[in-house]
Amino acid sequence: MSKLRVYDFAKKYDIPSKDFVAILNKYNIPVKNHMSALTDQQISEFENKFDKEKYQADLVAEKKKETVKETATTKPSQVAPKPSSDTKKTARPPQKNQQNTGGNVPKKADDKKRPVSGNQGQQPKVRDHSKKEKTARSVYKRIKDEKKKSVQLNQTFEIPEILTVGELADVLEISATEVIKTLMLAGTMVSINQEIDFETAAIVASELGFEVEAIKIEDVVSKILEEYDEEESENEIPRPPVVTVMGHVDHGKTSLLDRIRKANVIAGEAGGITQHIGAYTVNIKNHAITVIDTPGHEAFTAMRSRGAQITDIAVLVVAADDGVMPQTVEAINHAKAAGVPILVAINKIDKPGADPERVKQELTKYNLVVEEWGGETIAVNVSAKTGEGIESLLEMIIMMSEMEELTADPGREARGSVIESQIKRGKGSVATLLVQQGTLHVGDSIISGTTYGKIRTMIDDKGKRLKKAGPSTPVEISGLSDIPAAGDDFIVLENEKEARQLAEKRKEMQKGERQRRSNVSLDDLFSQIQDGNIQDVNIIIKADVQGSIEAIKQSLEKLDNEAVRINIIHGAVGAINETDVLLASTSNAIVIGFNVRPDKNAVKLAETEEVDIRLYRVIYDAVEDIKKAMEGMLAPEFREKVMGNAEIREVFKIPSIGTIAGCYITEGKINRNDDVRIIRDGIVILEGKIASLRRFKDDVKEVNTGYECGIGIEKYNDLKVGDNIEAFTMEKIER
Repeated sequence: MSKLRVYDFAKKYDIPSKDFVAILNKYNIPVKNHMSALTDQQISEFENKFDKEKYQADLVAEKKKETVKETATTKPSQVAPKPSSDTKKTARPPQKNQQNTGGNVPKKADDKKRPVSGNQGQQPKVRDHSKKEKTARSVYKRIKDEKKKSVQLNQTFEIPEILTVGELADVLEISATEVIKTLMLAGTMVSINQEIDFETAAIVASELGFEVEAIKIEDVVSKILEEYDEEESENEIPRPPVVTVMGHVDHGKTSLLDRIRKANVIAGEAGGITQHIGAYTVNIKNHAITVIDTPGHEAFTAMRSRGAQITDIAVLVVAADDGVMPQTVEAINHAKAAGVPILVAINKIDKPGADPERVKQELTKYNLVVEEWGGETIAVNVSAKTGEGIESLLEMIIMMSEMEELTADPGREARGSVIESQIKRGKGSVATLLVQQGTLHVGDSIISGTTYGKIRTMIDDKGKRLKKAGPSTPVEISGLSDIPAAGDDFIVLENEKEARQLAEKRKEMQKGERQRRSNVSLDDLFSQIQDGNIQDVNIIIKADVQGSIEAIKQSLEKLDNEAVRINIIHGAVGAINETDVLLASTSNAIVIGFNVRPDKNAVKLAETEEVDIRLYRVIYDAVEDIKKAMEGMLAPEFREKVMGNAEIREVFKIPSIGTIAGCYITEGKINRNDDVRIIRDGIVILEGKIASLRRFKDDVKEVNTGYECGIGIEKYNDLKVGDNIEAFTMEKIER
């Protein structure tokens, strides 16, 4: 994208730079001064919309308007109003002390207005001056009204869907006081900087005699992406395929990936399921394959759908001893909707009772006919446990990618999609990106959704630092202003300033959309609660990563029925804080925390406001609890009770024993038999048991607030200074 300064562009239209800046802003092209740089997209957009002849005509009309205004506001003595019958009636006879003099006889035209001549007293002159001033004002008002009517009849003003009172006044070319006065008469108290929606602005304009219509603010980034995709490149070369692995829970999807990657990730997964989307690169016979791992549990429907939209091949894992399950059908539908070819991996063929032929038969119900039966779907028998058929599976993936003729141009500026995002200690906002076109470099300025930044660091899936990443490469980057939403597109722009301006413009657009949505939903909420027809369950979601929020939201929305409706009123990444509790208290909501913990102030406020906070590590449990509560079946037998908190201030590594945490008890007390969880930056790292609890050299049963102690955790040594240890017990609830 070439640079063109505003002052150079203004020369083309022979318009002063200062005026040209205002014109560009009027056409939704954000520039600050005559030195601002314009992109090719902005220049093309302006040239298509701007009419120089119309602009010059409007300029001439404006000058005429100013001339008329100057003429109408001249001194009253210079105005010669037309004679009227009223002036005859109001004329009075001369006073006794007045004398007629022949040298001061008025002209005949003035005789009608002045029946007497000669020297007159001061009082009649004042009366005539006031009369002329009133007449002058009426003339000016009539000219102004006629001019205003002609403008209104010939022009319709365009306004955005959300704007401030001052902006509306500027567009209509009237005083902001008139707009505020009109709104006050309608019963709405506003300030000049307060935002109003289009409906309110249209009513105000109509009251003032103007006609307006809504214009939608164009998303410049979306246009840039569209032009990027439409641009043809002659330098494309073959690229590695992007493969998404789908399947039902417990069908061996993670074990299959584990066999391929030679890395065991099951041990660290809560509930035996993959909690977050990951991307990996594997090599087979000098061919690279990028694998996106979408979890198999039904709670991750949204994440699985997103994976299918950015992939080239979908690998559907089906257990030979279990067959096609409901989640398998969902995966098939997502892949078909995205137009992605499906490769079936029939897993667990080594288990007793495995029947691959039955699986193939069941797949025909969903229009997946295997090649050996005359269809087009490739099916491979594999065993994640023994490794049988793994190489054949990878070879089939490579063969399908060659048939697809996947290509990309590494010489272009990078664009792609966000796979996952989160906040990491010491790094800030980080995101896992999949480069789909071009090459991404350290130092590039990117924009994704409303997030922008300059790439500071870039690492691959093996933790190796990279300076650049080509097509079909997954990388984790840092340097973003905020965490982007998983599934958003990203693209490299010329500089960080341009990325920031476009991101702020997007935020303004989304702010207006959120305001409209929230107003409508709040009105519906109150009206439906008052009617008693629908019982609303308001929920606030806080999680460790963005993908989990989307997954929980998608799962809970499926629970809607005629009697109860789920409203997700807020969802964000990070620990539960006081703001979340206050929002829950105001909206009568339940707070769900997934892999996060509330801070101390939030816990105390929740107790005061009687806000229900539910904490989970497995999404299935959260969905089941809400489902049972909606059905009236939830009757918990146990409740968690926090006993105490300890802060790790020093870490000691002792041979043959492991890592011991030197702790200070900040609240409550720690008991030797309590369950504990390790919390790092508000995120739950581990739940486990206390292996040892000591004061100096003595083993103790408990340690109270204000004392120091040493704590060892069973089978866990990755303790760090600054971590918090929370001790809790499960107490029985009497029914």
